Amino acid sequence: MRALMPGWPIAFLAVVLWLPGSLPAAAGQAAVATAHPAATAAAREVLEAGGNAFDAAVAITATLAVVEPYSSGLGGGGFYLLHDAASGRDVMLDARERAPGEASRDMYLDDEGNPQPELSVDGALAAGIPGIPAALDHLAGQYGRLGLDETLRPAIVAAREGFEVTPMYRRLAGFRREVLAADPVSRETFLADGELPDEGAIIRQPELAETLERIALDGRDGFYRGELAGRLVDGVRRAGGIWCRSDLAGYRVVEREPVVSRFRGFEVVSAAPPSSGGVAIAQILNTYRALERRAGELDDLSVPGLHYRVEAMRRAYRDRAEYLGDPDHVDMPIERLIGADYAAGLAVGISPSRATSSASLAPVVTEPEGPHTTHFSVMDSQGNYVAATLSINYPFGAGVTVPGTGVLLNDEMDDFSQKPGVPNVYGLVGAEANAIAPGKRPLSSMSPTFVRNDDLVGVLGTPGGSRIITMVLGGVLAATRGEPVAEWVSGPRIHHQYLPDRIEVEPDLLGDEQRAELEAMGHEIEVKDSFGNMQAVAWWRDGDRLEAASDPRGEGEAVVFDPEVP
Repeated sequence: MRALMPGWPIAFLAVVLWLPGSLPAAAGQAAVATAHPAATAAAREVLEAGGNAFDAAVAITATLAVVEPYSSGLGGGGFYLLHDAASGRDVMLDARERAPGEASRDMYLDDEGNPQPELSVDGALAAGIPGIPAALDHLAGQYGRLGLDETLRPAIVAAREGFEVTPMYRRLAGFRREVLAADPVSRETFLADGELPDEGAIIRQPELAETLERIALDGRDGFYRGELAGRLVDGVRRAGGIWCRSDLAGYRVVEREPVVSRFRGFEVVSAAPPSSGGVAIAQILNTYRALERRAGELDDLSVPGLHYRVEAMRRAYRDRAEYLGDPDHVDMPIERLIGADYAAGLAVGISPSRATSSASLAPVVTEPEGPHTTHFSVMDSQGNYVAATLSINYPFGAGVTVPGTGVLLNDEMDDFSQKPGVPNVYGLVGAEANAIAPGKRPLSSMSPTFVRNDDLVGVLGTPGGSRIITMVLGGVLAATRGEPVAEWVSGPRIHHQYLPDRIEVEPDLLGDEQRAELEAMGHEIEVKDSFGNMQAVAWWRDGDRLEAASDPRGEGEAVVFDPEVP
């Protein structure tokens, strides 16, 4: 296990060490929730071989990279929120992609300064330098008990033997069929003669298996240096991208201090920038709490509760667009944004009976994020736990698979602000804080989160692009109400992101009367198809029991079991 980082403030260490999340886990059990049964099985295999939650995170990540090519992969990135039971330490592992060294501020604009959105979504020019292989190596070397040869074995087997096409695979491959068909390797790997494969057909990826074997043998150097790195760079550049060997050799994951807030007696620990999730969730909860002080305790699902929640969301997403970006490149007023005084000031401008027009707030130029991403949550019998949200951005990323590697490229460059005020593929806008720069990490909404008090440790997160923050918020609120984990992941969802100025809701959230009341306040409401795919585990200390739940909207699997450790 890695020791506490040298140089951390003594006061911070003292706070960390008494946290309720640092106590032993329940009854020697483990809990796993992932977006695919094969990944859940991989985690169980590793835990029963004597691995810990961090080893399980390696196995899950790699297996999802094989069986969910529409959501994540070795060519992508993500954020891992880790809790180390031995030290009581929480840390965020930042494995977000970085812009290549040849990237430039206006690389997706034409000669007249107009955005060319297809360039940041389809094709190799859209690809940032991936972080997942480095994260696998870091997790294994700094936190795990087992070697990569053991933890990557399930993924290697899945890549060689193949996985079955599911309804979700067909739906997302259909959505991206044209871009997949345009790339020779992607066409051969993910389609059947350029068409959608039948449900139940087997997708095999022998070259991806070989790449995983290289990582198992040589760690990060097996991917970022040597022969494979040369293949990646050559393949990307032949396809129109701008990667260089120095981009790969220079990639590093970064350990960052999570964002911590408090709400209704719970501690909420979430991702730090370049994720916007922790800051936005803290700001929303603080604003909501300030409104409760004024209005009295709110029913979160009542019309007043929903109205106030939306108004807090509106303001948090507005600030997200103006202030947040890569902390290694941008100075951000984080302490102010997550402070109680700032939230109290925001609450003063919120009417109990009228919606605020987003246009009436201080203007900011605001971008879209891919809805297809993946999440897993895992807790081992020693009290270690991990929440991880991973992505290649749009379904099947850039649609380009590098020959001889099996690596499907991300299109995370679309998460940068191409031009102030121009929304991305998910409708999010951004300002200069999230402008493209060489080596910079794009802003993200991925929000792996812990919620805990003396009675509960909850580990949760979801995919969903710009809606991730508000979905995780809903799960946190459900946890603070004492609802079972199955309700965290299945409850109906509500979302507002500043621009466009409308509420998005799932079909089952609002009755006719509630909708009419909100519309009378001035809210525009759009009913959307179900969204998200939350995965959550929880330890309820009262009763010493574990729960795990996988979102019924997806195809995942959740298990609680006694590891039969040899």
